Amino acid sequence: MAAHNESLEIAEALKSIKAQMREGDRLVVVADNCTDDTAEIARGIGAEVVERFDNELRAKGYAVDFGVSYLRQSPLPVMVIIDADCKLGEGALDRLVADAFAKQRPIQGRYVLFAPAGSGIHLAVAQFSFHLKNHVRLRGLTRLGLPCLLTGSGMAFPWALLEKVDLATGHLSEDTKLGLDLAKVGHSPTFCEDALIASLFPYTASGELQQRRRWEGGHLRMLRKSLRELLRPSTWMNGGYLTLVLDIAVPPLTLLFTIVTGLLIAGAALAMAGLGYFALFVAIVDIALLLTALVATWYAHGRDVLPARNLFAIPRYAAVKFMLYPRMLWAGHPRFWIRTDRARRG
Repeated sequence: MAAHNESLEIAEALKSIKAQMREGDRLVVVADNCTDDTAEIARGIGAEVVERFDNELRAKGYAVDFGVSYLRQSPLPVMVIIDADCKLGEGALDRLVADAFAKQRPIQGRYVLFAPAGSGIHLAVAQFSFHLKNHVRLRGLTRLGLPCLLTGSGMAFPWALLEKVDLATGHLSEDTKLGLDLAKVGHSPTFCEDALIASLFPYTASGELQQRRRWEGGHLRMLRKSLRELLRPSTWMNGGYLTLVLDIAVPPLTLLFTIVTGLLIAGAALAMAGLGYFALFVAIVDIALLLTALVATWYAHGRDVLPARNLFAIPRYAAVKFMLYPRMLWAGHPRFWIRTDRARRG
């Protein structure tokens, strides 16, 4: 567990893990550039704690690499990475370890975020969006017999695989990068739906915005990389890697809708200029398929989270997300690990 100033959350996370540990398991916390009592809390609960201080190399990837270096002295067959704000569902740890050991592949558990009690409709929309990305898409890929991306928490790795990739990275989407790096060397991750790892969205608006900027910025950086990778012949010769590259090449949903809408407007302009209807027809089919897929997904998986009466909140949520992109283009996005504000309201 890599933790940066997580004194508010880490105790519950560690207790959740300890309750599922077996004899011989080790619970290691990397207290990374902490200025609070994260390390002391973790030690009090019984974790092995190693502290890391480096003001230049500040990112989760560096913290994970530091922890792996510590464990390299006496490694266990499987290592599981869980974020400091997460709790495990019943039996999740056993399922992750068993799958990783049996399949000798990286395993991604079902990592989901829930809206805190009493939060607004916009977080219900965010919860549905996160569920779509981290659960529905991964389930679909698994049913097709395809690998999946790593999503950040609840990840299990056979120890030998960790020696084949460079974990020390400052990338904002270090989990996605790690999954791609492993797939590139022939070890693509797979999904374990039965292993639940749960956390909450930030309580404050500033914390949510900070988290969203980090996710969106990291996704856009990986998207640019995926487009370059698609030009390499070697990518097309590695089925697992190609699947993940194509998956990450899909833009975030708001940006995807913006692109498709732009194509629709361009197609209509071409038709009005007398240049044919083919582009307009393709754009109409694109947006119809996208809307159909989204509505079907909501009906099957989102009605309990986002009731029909609250669907009006989606355009506002999309507009807020859309405004992030110009800001990231002009002002840039965070390039090192900034802890998400998890302070509770009131």
